[in-house]
Amino acid sequence: MPRPVKERLVSKPPLFSDFKPAGVQARNLERMDLGLDEFEALRLADYLNMEHAEAAREMNISRSTFTRLIEHARAKIAKFLVEGNRLTIGGGSIHFDKNLLRCLSCGSIFSADFDNSDLSCPDCGGGELDDLARGFGHGDCCRESKNNSRR
Repeated sequence: MPRPVKERLVSKPPLFSDFKPAGVQARNLERMDLGLDEFEALRLADYLNMEHAEAAREMNISRSTFTRLIEHARAKIAKFLVEGNRLTIGGGSIHFDKNLLRCLSCGSIFSADFDNSDLSCPDCGGGELDDLARGFGHGDCCRESKNNSRR
């Protein structure tokens, strides 16, 4: 029986989670899923140019697990670009370290800790906020996971 997958730490939710070629309706495309942990691996290794060992520590996983994760993510991205499929980011055994919020009044996007419950937009002061972590089914679980890991 395989070991259970260890929860991976993702810095914050992605701003965008659905991609497709221009001019083609999404319903006519094969859907490919990129896990949130795979997205984070790409962000750390290819966007931030981190070494695998450092990126693995950021995600709270082993270096060998990180290497497998980045290889799978790169293969999916290559297939998406070459074949022109629809790419959706989501899922996986993860918790977010921080949250991203979008102000519904002015459109501003800002980062926040999960501990803050009385938040307002730093740009316009608006209180109607879109919680991006909740859009991926996270929030309270990430707060609890963060508090438990600090003990």
